[in-house]
Amino acid sequence: MTQEHVPHTVEELCEAGVAVYAQALRDGRIRSADVEQTPCLVDFGLLHPDLDDMRWLRPTAPATALPRLLRSSQERIESRRQRESRLMATFEPFIALDAELASAGEIPAITVLDGLERINAAIDRAMVDVTEEFLAVQPGGARPPETLAEAFPRDQAILSRGCRMRTLYQHTTRHSLPVLAYFERLEGDAEARSLDEVTERLFVFDRTVAFIPASKDRSLALEIRHPSLVEYFATAFWRLWQLATPMWPQSAPQPSEDGITTRQRAIAGLLIEGLTDTEIATRLGMNVRTARVHIAKLAALLGSESRAQLGYLIGQSGILNRNR
Repeated sequence: MTQEHVPHTVEELCEAGVAVYAQALRDGRIRSADVEQTPCLVDFGLLHPDLDDMRWLRPTAPATALPRLLRSSQERIESRRQRESRLMATFEPFIALDAELASAGEIPAITVLDGLERINAAIDRAMVDVTEEFLAVQPGGARPPETLAEAFPRDQAILSRGCRMRTLYQHTTRHSLPVLAYFERLEGDAEARSLDEVTERLFVFDRTVAFIPASKDRSLALEIRHPSLVEYFATAFWRLWQLATPMWPQSAPQPSEDGITTRQRAIAGLLIEGLTDTEIATRLGMNVRTARVHIAKLAALLGSESRAQLGYLIGQSGILNRNR
């Protein structure tokens, strides 16, 4: 029985497609009949009909195909940005009207902050006013040294006033030397923990005001002062904090069980959900190559010979039911 072709993206080119495309490049063409099980190659423009003989397909040169695919990706990104701009333009009059209707001196429950300068200015004001507690979720990998250097005076000022600071990072930051050195310099009640998956960036000050991103590129943010919403974000933070692994001032070890690390167990859970390698990497804040290395190790440990079998073996092994 011929195996049915599973739809996928071009960056996750199937093994059969890789083999057929490579063969077509070596031979200069390939029979149309030999491509029936890899329609993705034609869909992605990697193969095209031979106009002299329609029984054959000719390969598109990689140097030609790659820029075209990259351009298509950039066009999709630009389309999303234009949609965000149109949405902002549509809602700006309503936001302005809502502000006019608000009673004099009343602070809006939700304020849209447009542009990094305005966002940073609002956060700076909140950091000056905070008196008890600053909660932060920092997703993604290690933070650049220049970003840490810029944040240090503000964070130290908060701690010097007797506030406590709790920061939740994604696991990829656990061994970041700049981040660890940053916390070593801080003086005061500062702690950090890490988690496999965290929410988007979140700042909560004194359970009075919270900031969350409102666009993928973080050029828009929401300043939230509605008591119920701020309390909700603070509660969500502390629940994630209880699930997280201590990172500073004391770092808890990341134990492995039967040779399977906590990182591989997290990846196993996402594999069961049917996520692609790229989606897994994005969810866990790592690059695709690192995610694939973990998947390969997991497959070797469980004795899997295919991705479908790996999902079955993960379910049978019970590793997702073990306590971390």
